[in-house]
Amino acid sequence: MTKTGRATPDGAVSEKFALIGAGPMGLAMAKVLKEQGIPFQGFELHSAVGGLWDIDAPQSTMYDSAHLISSKNMTQFDDLPMREEVAEYPSHHEMRRYFRDFATHFDLYKHYAFGCEVTSCEPLGQQGEGWRLCWRDENGAEHRGLFAGVLIANGTLAEPNIPSFKGAFAGEMIHSAKYRDPRQFPDKRVLIVGAGNSGCDIAVDAIHHGLSCDISLRRGYYFVPKYVFGKPADTLGGAIRLPMWLKRHVDGFILKWFVGDPQKYGFPKPDYRLYERLPVVNSLILFHAGHGDLKVRPDIDRIEGKTVFFTDGSQSDYDMILTATGYLLHYPFIDKELLNWQGAAPHLYLNCMHPSRDDLFVLGMVEASGLGWQGRHEQAEMVARYIKGIKAGSASAQQLKAQKSAGFQRATGGMSYLKLARMAYYVDKATYRKAVTGWIAKLARGAA
Repeated sequence: MTKTGRATPDGAVSEKFALIGAGPMGLAMAKVLKEQGIPFQGFELHSAVGGLWDIDAPQSTMYDSAHLISSKNMTQFDDLPMREEVAEYPSHHEMRRYFRDFATHFDLYKHYAFGCEVTSCEPLGQQGEGWRLCWRDENGAEHRGLFAGVLIANGTLAEPNIPSFKGAFAGEMIHSAKYRDPRQFPDKRVLIVGAGNSGCDIAVDAIHHGLSCDISLRRGYYFVPKYVFGKPADTLGGAIRLPMWLKRHVDGFILKWFVGDPQKYGFPKPDYRLYERLPVVNSLILFHAGHGDLKVRPDIDRIEGKTVFFTDGSQSDYDMILTATGYLLHYPFIDKELLNWQGAAPHLYLNCMHPSRDDLFVLGMVEASGLGWQGRHEQAEMVARYIKGIKAGSASAQQLKAQKSAGFQRATGGMSYLKLARMAYYVDKATYRKAVTGWIAKLARGAA
């Protein structure tokens, strides 16, 4: 797993694009660049592929009990299905093996330099004049090289969103990014802050391995079971596209039928409509709340020593507070202004294309219920075909260039997502895939 490609030395600008990251998005990008005949050099901090799905990677935020929250058939790449023996909801161990299989199957290892940390990238001048990348290898030696452009695929779930609280905690406080396995819980009274998918997974671990577990919530959540009528929930209804008002009604009815009312277990009622933020795909959290194994608490007011005071006037003592408060987009090796940041995320056409540059792209900064890795593969294919089309001067590439330069809105499909950092790059799957696949078809015709 430590094969490496040779990186371009400083000197003349290379025709190669620099591709940062060998997680699933980076691998998808590498595959389509290879297919389209676009030269590139990959850089990966870890010694192997897989990104955060490799729990041994230096920036992985994986934990031992983590599994996909979408089923394998709805998540996998179309041109490399997961092995038949893999469970419907694979563990992170299976996902790591899958991405290694992907890199081997499409012969991608030789295109990457592993153990390399990109420390900076900056344009040499105007559009088309090249980029200078600086990186540090596994031995600490510094390098730099000149490239035709930059493709950023370093992931979205590595930089913890650390909350602040009034007062000081005398126990142990960690973010979920630092959680690995239940051996961190024995003999501890645990408070989980936040009930996203990882927060609920970890809460279940704490229930089984700690002295006690409470969970503190600022707002309510919609909970989705993994199975409906004995089948993965995300495989139902995909053949029929419903308008959002009707989909909310139908799916809301199904949730009430299979999940019930989370408020009877103490969870707050959501102050937003279904699909306006990520749902929680976890039934066990409700099971344990219904059995009294978990106590639901409101938001934290203040902390004194090991005592946490909540906004409803209640209080309790804890030995550990684990904040499952999500992640922030983080591209530390490039100036924010170059990425056209607006609010909590770069503002890019279809979440990946710079409005005025054709040599800078951000891959994988997209999230949608049911998008899967194939939806991200489509993003990569659109970008690769665009790069090729711009170089060839195709009319379809020029049309896309004009579109992204004229101003645009995120592909939300009219959805009003909550104003959260995690939702700043959320899109409506149908709207997004229709736009991306439409451009792929136009660019493919233009190249014919």
